[in-house]
Amino acid sequence: MAGKAGGVAAPSAPGVDAARSHPATTSRLRRPLAACALIGLAFLSRCELISPVSAAEPQSPRAFVDTVYRPSAGRRLLVRAGGQLQLALNAAQPGDTIVLESGATFRGNFILPKKGGSGWIIVRSGASDALLPPPGVRAGPDTAAVMAKMVTPNSSPVIVTAPGAHHYRFIGVEFTVGKNVGRIGSIVAFGGRQARASDTPHHLVLDRCYVHGHRALDGFRGVLLNSGWSAIIDSHISEMHVRGFDSQAILGYNGPGPFKIVNNYLEGAGENIMFGGADPLIRDLVPSDIQISGNRLIKPPAWDQADPSYNGVSWTMKNLLELKNAQRVLVEGNVLENVFGEGGAALLLTPRNQENSAPWSVVQDVVFRNNIVRNVSVGAKIQGSDEGFPSQRTRRIVVSNNLWLGVSRSLAYLIAPIDDLMIEHNTAIPLRHSTYHLEGDPPLTRFRLVNNVLGFGLYGLHFARFGKSEEWFPGAMISGNALIKDHQINGGQHATRSPDAGAAGLPGASGVRVFEGPAAAGLGADGHLSEGSPLKRAPGPDAGVNFDELCRAAGCEALRE
Repeated sequence: MAGKAGGVAAPSAPGVDAARSHPATTSRLRRPLAACALIGLAFLSRCELISPVSAAEPQSPRAFVDTVYRPSAGRRLLVRAGGQLQLALNAAQPGDTIVLESGATFRGNFILPKKGGSGWIIVRSGASDALLPPPGVRAGPDTAAVMAKMVTPNSSPVIVTAPGAHHYRFIGVEFTVGKNVGRIGSIVAFGGRQARASDTPHHLVLDRCYVHGHRALDGFRGVLLNSGWSAIIDSHISEMHVRGFDSQAILGYNGPGPFKIVNNYLEGAGENIMFGGADPLIRDLVPSDIQISGNRLIKPPAWDQADPSYNGVSWTMKNLLELKNAQRVLVEGNVLENVFGEGGAALLLTPRNQENSAPWSVVQDVVFRNNIVRNVSVGAKIQGSDEGFPSQRTRRIVVSNNLWLGVSRSLAYLIAPIDDLMIEHNTAIPLRHSTYHLEGDPPLTRFRLVNNVLGFGLYGLHFARFGKSEEWFPGAMISGNALIKDHQINGGQHATRSPDAGAAGLPGASGVRVFEGPAAAGLGADGHLSEGSPLKRAPGPDAGVNFDELCRAAGCEALRE
């Protein structure tokens, strides 16, 4: 998957709630507001009120995978330690449950056969439900002792799917790699490089499972999601890392979706989650209807050469969440943590026709809301199109109600052209470099920057390239934002203009207020506003993050970690 930029509609069906309503934006996005147009070389030049031009809102996912567990009523096939798991997989029929002896190890490369019918085949640990975490509670190393273990003894996946295989669910199973194996592509492979839609596996679930490499492994990915109607829930994927190439906890590029990735712990050195990165073999395929919620995406401090816990291995590290070919994506209530070095981002959106065989590649209809992001170099990098090969243009992106703590460079690095990008009600403190950095080629159409509380950094809003506002920013809206200078960072140095690039800060610009330090804005270290903060706007919504919404989505305990 090491290519340029580091890469690699169905009817309602059983187990899926089709077209369930998940609004992509809050009602705040729909209210017309007067705005300050982006005029001249930068915001500082002049400012006037314009009639707002409504931005096109992202489409919500059209289908969400239903993962409610319904025990099968068929046979129970017990496989004890030393037994023939592949024979059990071959013999199982829809409705059967394969019970693997708790604590037993099964070595080999196992294939999920294609079966007739639409009933589920359950493969689960023989431990009682009382010993496994209940549904909705994340499994992991602490529960490995009661799991059944499946181990690949070589560089091939421990689980692969036969063409068209479907309706398999794993519960309480550990998937890993033999200690003597130094390199592997995928540990679990749901699908692969199938060229026909009919060969795409579907209805596949990992439920309370533990997928991991080992400390010395060059492991390219934990789970390959080149499938349809698939979910990874309440699971733990760790120790996925490679030297010199990208690696992921979860990667999908040749499956249509929908996908559900909910309540998991995910470690990946290159990207923790990525869709795209290699061209799909199925024409016009775009991974679609993706739900990414309640996860912890983290690069452990032991991978950071500057950390005292550094384990001595220099893995290739990049971003936390990356989309290169994806649409109708909801990213909500996650914790994204640690991007080491200067180049990586918490969120990277960049359409890539990776091998010049998929010009339909696109990133569109993405909602990133109610997330907590900590200790990253760049918050979000958003690019409008592939600069190497033809692709579609990035469009309809919302970044809403997120808390960004400890961004060492820019909150957003934008490479135009981009259509309908809205950034609203974020709190990002402190910022050491700039709030937004824009380059590329115009336009940035119907750009919205509304009700954010942002660190000023060195440059505030910074433009490496600039031009006439009607060329660069047609239909732009700037309203209700605050920039916070922090004299504890950057040696107390702040600029209002960057003469080498023609960039500008925002003092005096309508739609933006600049405060001399967090105390002047009534801003706490965690982003909360004090009761007397000038950014409180009762009865309307306050500037920055709504912590009640954030807490409901990400969990209050995540704010205290």
